[in-house]
Amino acid sequence: MAGKPASRIRFDRRRLLIGGGAGLGLVVAWGLWPRSYSPNLSAAPGETLFGAWLKIGRDGHVRIAVPQAEMGQGVYTALPQILADELGADWQRIGVEPAPLNPLYANPLAARSLFELALGGLPEQLQRSHAARAGLVLTACSTSVRQFEDPLRQAGAAARVLLCKAAAARWGVDWQSCGTANGVVIHGKQRLGFGELAEAAADETVPTRLPLRGDGARLFGQPLPRLDAPPKLDGSANFAADVRLPGMVFAAIRQGPVGETELVHVDRAAADRVRGMLSVVTTRHWVAAVANNSWAAQRALQAMRPRFRLPATVVNDDSINAALTAALDGDGSRIETRGDLAAAFRGARVVTADYRVGLAPHAPLEPMTCTADYADGRLSLWLPTQAPGLARAAAASALGIDPARVVVHPMLGGGSFGAKLEHEVAVQAALVSQSVARPVQLTWPRDEDLRRDRFRPAAAARLTAKLGQGGTIDAWLAKIAAPETGRELASRLLGGDPVVAASLALPKGGDPSAVAGALPAYGIANAAVDHHPADIGVPTGYWRSGAHSYTCFFAESFVDELAHVANRDPLSFRMAMLGDQPRLARCLQTAAQLGGWQGGEPGSGQGLAVHAFRGSYIAVMAEARLTPQREVVVERLVAAVDCGRVVNPDLVRQQIEGGLIFGLAAALGATTGFSENVADVQSLADCNLPTLATTPDITVEIVPSGSDPGGVSELAVPPAAPAIANALQTATGTRFRRLPFLSEVE
Repeated sequence: MAGKPASRIRFDRRRLLIGGGAGLGLVVAWGLWPRSYSPNLSAAPGETLFGAWLKIGRDGHVRIAVPQAEMGQGVYTALPQILADELGADWQRIGVEPAPLNPLYANPLAARSLFELALGGLPEQLQRSHAARAGLVLTACSTSVRQFEDPLRQAGAAARVLLCKAAAARWGVDWQSCGTANGVVIHGKQRLGFGELAEAAADETVPTRLPLRGDGARLFGQPLPRLDAPPKLDGSANFAADVRLPGMVFAAIRQGPVGETELVHVDRAAADRVRGMLSVVTTRHWVAAVANNSWAAQRALQAMRPRFRLPATVVNDDSINAALTAALDGDGSRIETRGDLAAAFRGARVVTADYRVGLAPHAPLEPMTCTADYADGRLSLWLPTQAPGLARAAAASALGIDPARVVVHPMLGGGSFGAKLEHEVAVQAALVSQSVARPVQLTWPRDEDLRRDRFRPAAAARLTAKLGQGGTIDAWLAKIAAPETGRELASRLLGGDPVVAASLALPKGGDPSAVAGALPAYGIANAAVDHHPADIGVPTGYWRSGAHSYTCFFAESFVDELAHVANRDPLSFRMAMLGDQPRLARCLQTAAQLGGWQGGEPGSGQGLAVHAFRGSYIAVMAEARLTPQREVVVERLVAAVDCGRVVNPDLVRQQIEGGLIFGLAAALGATTGFSENVADVQSLADCNLPTLATTPDITVEIVPSGSDPGGVSELAVPPAAPAIANALQTATGTRFRRLPFLSEVE
C-alpha cells in the first residue's frame, strides 16, 4: 500500500524512566500527593504526537505505543486494536512500538496481583499512586487489556475528536457532525485522511467530556491479523539475540548451585585454549566466559570446569518433600474464612485427601539473554523483560550509577511465562560489559536457564470436607503447604522500595498469594483456607497462573472425589453448587455438551474441571487413558470460556489453546527433581514436553458476554491438570493425587 511504513513494529533507542524516591517517613504523604507526568513518546520526522499513546504520520500511518512486553501473547495486537477501534483507523496502516519507560504506563493492577503480600495492605488509591511513583511498568497476571482498555479508548477518542475538529474547520461544519472510519474523517460525501489533518489536529483542544464511538463498523471484537506475525514469519523481527553492536563480544555464564555457594576454582588455562576466547569474568557467585562468538563462549565455559563450594544445607527431593510434610503437619495461618467451619465439622463424618505437586521450570523457548553496552558512565540494555524499570534499577545499582544514566530497549520475547520478571541477566551483562569495556551479549546456556530458574514452587495440600444433605458440600478446609513465593518475589524485585521494605518488615500471617484459588467458586456455606509456609531451600518465582496452577488441581480433583462419595454425576454435583455463579455454570454446561459428556461413568475416560480467575471463567472437559505401558495419553480437551468482552477472538483462542498445552505439560512431566542443590532437568528434552504427535485434539468455545474483559493468557492453565486427573480416574478407577502424574511410582 502506498505510504505504508516499511515495518509495523518499531523499536526506539530512547527509553528513559521518569521517577524518584521517598524516605520511609514520607511514604504515605508521597503516595497521596497528586502528581502528573508528561509524555516522553518521541516522533519520527513527518509524525505528529497525540499524547502518550499514538502518533500519526503525514502518509496516514498510525503508530501506537504499547507499554506491555510482547512475549507471544498478542499484546502488540490487542492493545492497538482497542485504540484503533475508538479512533476509526485503518488496520492496514496501524503500527506499534514499545512505549518509553514512564509512570504514565505503570500497571497498578499487575503490581497488586504480583506483590499482594507487600502492597495488599495499602489503600487502593495509595497502591495506584505508588505503582506510578515507583515506575512499576509490568507485564504480568493477565492484566494488559484489563489495565489499559480505558486509557487506550480515551486516547483514541481524544485523537478522533481532534481530527474531526481539524476537518470541520476546513469544511466549515460542526465537528460533532463528523465521523471517522478506515483512517479518514467523514462528513457526508466529504473525506479527509488522517495524515492530511494530523498537524492541524494537534493544535485543537480536547473537550472536557470525550464522546466514545457508537454502533457501526468496529474493529473491536474482530479476528484481526496479528501485527507481530509478519515480521516473525519473514525473520525481520528483532529479538535480543539478534542485536549486533560494533565491537560486540559474546558471553556464557555458570552460576553455583542453589543456596549460599561461592566460586572456588576455574581452569583459565583450559578456557584460553578455546579459539575465540577473550576473557574470564568472575564474581563470588558466578563466572562468565567472554569470546568473539557465542559457541566459543559456551565451549570455554565448559572447558574451565568451574567449581563452587556447596552450602551446608543439602537440597534434594527428600528434603523438599520433608519440608512440605513438616509444614503441613505444623501450624498454619488462616488466610480466608467463610461461615462457621468449626460448628459444621463438629461430630461430622468428613472426607480427607492429600495432594502434592513438584517444582516446575518456566522453560520458555528463549533462554535468559541481554545485550549490555557500558561506556563513559552510561549503560544501554537490550533485553526481553516484563519489568523494564526494575531491570534498569537493578543494573544501575550493580554498577553504582544513577538509573537516569541507563537506557532500556525492550525487545520481543520468545516466551516467558513469568521468567522474564527476573532481572539477574541484566545485572550480569552490565557487570561483564563494565569488566571487558566492550558491548557484550550474555545468553544463559540452556542447562543454565533450567538449573537456575525461579521455579513454580512445590506444594502439598490436605483437604477436608463434609457433605451436606442433598449431596452438596457443606464445609471445606484447605491446608496448603507452600513456600512464601510472594514474599520472595517482592523482596527480590522490590527490596529497595521503602514501601515494600516497610510492609515486608511487618508481622505477616501467611502469604495469600501462596494459596490463591484454594477456595473454589462453588457456594460452600462454611469454608476456610490455611497457609502453612514451607522453606524448601529452592528459589521460587511467578509461574504462569501462579498458585492457581496447583490450588485448582487440589480443589477440582477433590471436588470430583466428593462427587464419587456422594454417588453423584460430577457434572450435576458441580452444577448444584453454582447457583450464584451463572457465568461459570454456563461454561460448564457448554463444555459438557460440546464434549459429549457421558455422566462420568467408569470406563468413559472423561473428566471435568472449572475455574474462576481474574474476572474470567472456564470449564474444561478432558478425555484421557492409561496405556498398558503406563503412559498417560490425553486424546481430547474441550474448553468453554467466558472472558467478558473480547477484543480479538483469535487471540483468545490462541491463549486458551496454549494455556491448555502448558497445563498439560506440567501434568505429564514438565517438572524437575533436585539432587545435591541442582535441578535435575538439563535440557528441554528432559521436560517431557508435548509434541505435535502427542498433543490432543483441542476445542475452544468462547461464550458471548457483555461483561468487562477478564484475564485470558493464564486462564486455561489451572483446570487442565485436574480435568485430566478426573478423566484418568474414570478410565482406570485410580485417583491421581500428585503432579506430574505417575511421579509417585517412578
